Amino acid sequence: MNKTRKFFALLFFVALIQTGRINAQPLKKVVNDAFDFAEQQSLIMAKKYEDQQGTLPKSFENGKDVSSDSRWWCSGFFPGSLWYIFEHSQNQDVLKYAKLYTDRVEREKYTTDNHDVGFMLYCSFGNGLRITGEERYKEVLLTGAKSLATRFDPKVGLIRSWDHNTEVWQYPVIIDNLMNLELMLWAADYSKDESFRKIAISHADKTMQHHFRPDYSSYHVVSYDRKTGVPHKKQTHQGTSDDSAWSRGQAWGLYGYTYLYRETKDKRYLAQAMHIADFLINHPRMPKDFIPYWDYDAPQIPNTPRDASAAALMASALTELSDFVDAQSKKKYMQVVETQIRTLASEEYTSKLGENGAFILKHSTGAYPLKSEVDVPLTYADYYYLEALTRLKKRL
Repeated sequence: MNKTRKFFALLFFVALIQTGRINAQPLKKVVNDAFDFAEQQSLIMAKKYEDQQGTLPKSFENGKDVSSDSRWWCSGFFPGSLWYIFEHSQNQDVLKYAKLYTDRVEREKYTTDNHDVGFMLYCSFGNGLRITGEERYKEVLLTGAKSLATRFDPKVGLIRSWDHNTEVWQYPVIIDNLMNLELMLWAADYSKDESFRKIAISHADKTMQHHFRPDYSSYHVVSYDRKTGVPHKKQTHQGTSDDSAWSRGQAWGLYGYTYLYRETKDKRYLAQAMHIADFLINHPRMPKDFIPYWDYDAPQIPNTPRDASAAALMASALTELSDFVDAQSKKKYMQVVETQIRTLASEEYTSKLGENGAFILKHSTGAYPLKSEVDVPLTYADYYYLEALTRLKKRL
């Protein structure tokens, strides 16, 4: 970021404070207040679905609650949010609900027909294990990793994402799939079975080779020829075009290669994460509050929805990435994180108590081209926001 852009970014930051669009309290207070609100709001959510066996929150659209059972890919996020809130407050009511909603996802340890087992189980049972040490959770996670491993084809070298649209895609892999490798790496460490690690590293390496463009933006969907293991299609499913930079997809990549470096210490992954971070932070269509539009190449910018979930993902990833980089890069990353957190914690993006379906954040976008979940709360936006707050709290 050059001096001129820094100057105007500072002016914009001050203007946001003056207009109330960004929280101007000391950052430590912003974080603690955000957690306190999240606890109150999430207890309302937990009580709402307490007696609806197997039900988990998903979104709130057109004034109506939208929920799912554990089969939906987002099922692990609300339990994970409760674990982060409990970690902050040690509220026993929150712990009770964290256990309750985590158990609602357990059956997904046997799921072999989609790649989202990592999202489902590692966000719920993984956080539960980390915070409580509950022995039972280890079996759930290991069984889930074994199920996920069935979707790996050694000829292709990646975990398959979807099984539909077979007339178009032979072996589709989406950038989101990077997020499921953390479960595989945990399983390798826990079981001492290195086959889990080999799968994760193979997937990470081939994704780095084929998903990314020279500017370090990524495609959403890459489909591979099952015989040769070489890509035959590079497309989008949720972005504005095949060659565009769908904002949440870019954040998945940033987050993925950040934790891959943490777990492997492979400097290629650190370099990849830093390149993606620079692409995002310096993008000419990144808003000055660092809450991305749903796609950086959306033709309607600035008159198009933002995606708070992409911002929350970025904030969480950049906070962790700052631990691994030089002082100048760390300062740059944490300035972005502070702007994002202050903005998300402001009235513009944070719900009022009891409103917005009892979700924490407003203004996320699931799949704009499909007219699905546009400018609504999303359970994974709340999850990664709370994860970012947790990581930031430890630095304050």
